[in-house]
Amino acid sequence: MTPAGSTLERLLRRGERARARGSDERVSVALTQTTCPEYGALKSLDELETFHAEIALAERTGAVTAARAKSAGDSSALTRLNLLSLDKLGAHLGIHLLSERANEASRRLSTFEVTYPVIARTLEAWAQGKKVRGCGPEAAKDLADAIEAVESRSHDNHEERILRRESVRLYDDSKRLERLTPWLEVLVTGELAASGLSKEDIWASLGLRREPQPMLLAGSGTVRLRDSSIPLIKPYLGLPVDAVEAIETDARYLLTIENLASFHDAARAMPDSGGLLIYTAGMPSPAWRALYARILRGLPTSVAVYHWGDIDEGGFRIAATLSSVATHSGRTLRPWLMSPESIPASRRNARQPTSATLAEMVRWASRAGWNQVAGDLQRTPVHIEQESIDPSYPD
Repeated sequence: MTPAGSTLERLLRRGERARARGSDERVSVALTQTTCPEYGALKSLDELETFHAEIALAERTGAVTAARAKSAGDSSALTRLNLLSLDKLGAHLGIHLLSERANEASRRLSTFEVTYPVIARTLEAWAQGKKVRGCGPEAAKDLADAIEAVESRSHDNHEERILRRESVRLYDDSKRLERLTPWLEVLVTGELAASGLSKEDIWASLGLRREPQPMLLAGSGTVRLRDSSIPLIKPYLGLPVDAVEAIETDARYLLTIENLASFHDAARAMPDSGGLLIYTAGMPSPAWRALYARILRGLPTSVAVYHWGDIDEGGFRIAATLSSVATHSGRTLRPWLMSPESIPASRRNARQPTSATLAEMVRWASRAGWNQVAGDLQRTPVHIEQESIDPSYPD
């Protein structure tokens, strides 16, 4: 873009922001070195005359007026550009105005506002000239495609599917769903800001996996399948999620574990009796959560239920998800190694969460029903990955 074009676009953006605020659109730009470096950087007479000619052309369309130094004629130095008509300036520059793009996004997405209230907040942000996930209303097509994916998953009861195969089925593009991950996150979490979940956790929350993910189990007991039963073996057993009906066990506790390395370590060092360990594969998928509910409903009420995961925003979101399933199954989910107070003091010097991240960690710990953990986090803010903690087991 030419120096004059850049200056006119800057004036256009100011006008758009004023319109979004409901303010007077007749804004201006002073042509000083600070506010308009393009003008101050012109070196030759030809460059100056070209700049002036482009501004004069915009004046003739009725889009702007230019103020000039009083001591000279029309070819003298410019001092200020004033916006006369935002619409005419947009047409002159060949730029679709923010209001036009926001209205088009609204026409495309507003029918989904009831199902996904976050859509209304997204459209409102765009209408105000704000970005959502780094994008303006031009991303409405991507958000609409993400809605299609989420709707498709709900229509087939969130049976687990392979990510890229599902992407081909929906869009004839094996990587389209991966590119839509930020918008899938917005829809899944209902929040405009990043959630702290990994992309794999976001996909898993919709029942999408890069590759088939079995449920891994360790401990003592028998797994009841649809048409047979199989005993648990050491160090662990992996089975398709949709094949498991229930688990019969004499364990005193059930402990779900978020990360694979920690599950492996805990399974290999596990005492011969007393517990049942289950790997959640990060954020558990809808199919996994349905199986978890079946397992919980089949356990004696004397079996204590725990979860161990990362001490970070994503980890507490996962905990809150599991806690909700446990509550609906008539159980209470307890934290294991997820309070700063349960971590050796030598490990608490990990990186500190930002104030915003800490607030989200506390919020999700509270959502999980772990008010004691939430209070501990406020007193001792820490951000610790599960893999840095040696496994231990409930009594």
